[in-house]
Amino acid sequence: MIAQQETVEGMKHKLVKEIRSVVDDADNLLKKATTSTAEGWDAARTQIGAKLSEARSRLDDARIAVTDNAKSVAGSTHEYVEDNPWKVAGLALAVGLLIGALVSRR
Repeated sequence: MIAQQETVEGMKHKLVKEIRSVVDDADNLLKKATTSTAEGWDAARTQIGAKLSEARSRLDDARIAVTDNAKSVAGSTHEYVEDNPWKVAGLALAVGLLIGALVSRR
């Protein structure tokens, strides 16, 4: 599970870098295109479209990884609760008492 979290963090950092790269490339292409002809605009639009498509693909991959990680964590939690119902009930009771004590002091 820790390895999955590290993988998700790595994907997040790569995705942020990719989005920054897309924004920087788009800015540079737009600056170049302002002095270009119609063909320059078409080329810039094509390049920006390709970069955005790549960023969307990476975003989808990150979404899938995060979803899989959340499902794994939920499954592990469910198994723990099924295996240790009294521990979980005791913990919930303790947390409830603590919250009740803190609220009653106000």
